[in-house]
Amino acid sequence: MKHHTYNVQVGWTGNDGEGTKTYKGYRRDHTIASEGKPQIQGSSDPAFRGDQARYNPEELLVASLSSCHMLWYLHLCSANGVTVLEYSDAASGDLQEDNDGSGEFVRVLLRPAVKISADDDRTKALALHSEAHRLCFIARSVNFPVDIAPEIVEAVALPG
Repeated sequence: MKHHTYNVQVGWTGNDGEGTKTYKGYRRDHTIASEGKPQIQGSSDPAFRGDQARYNPEELLVASLSSCHMLWYLHLCSANGVTVLEYSDAASGDLQEDNDGSGEFVRVLLRPAVKISADDDRTKALALHSEAHRLCFIARSVNFPVDIAPEIVEAVALPG
């Protein structure tokens, strides 16, 4: 069994001079970094006094699920003779907020839209989404449903 460690640094940048003295007196802005990579500008969701121009943790969780699925799917297609020409995902996550301010994700929906070569097996391309979901590290680590609603289209074959 292999073991992998991932290190990130999160630093709060929202102290406007008085720290967290009052609830409205500080920004939720922060940076997320990993050695040798560009920083990600983070904040909380605007519903929680965050900056909508920055990524929030909820968006990053949905993005992690989407990109993990995509990377496994591309690998599986490559290994199974399916040529992917285009891939995009309009993923969304549903967060349920409780009366005490706590909350949890109750569902994430991935909507991968995949274009494959005209002569590839559409049924196989569709089935590989289930295998990608089974293998995705992030999906295997969360305690809420991650549903997949894939769309497969075939490229138009050019006349011989």
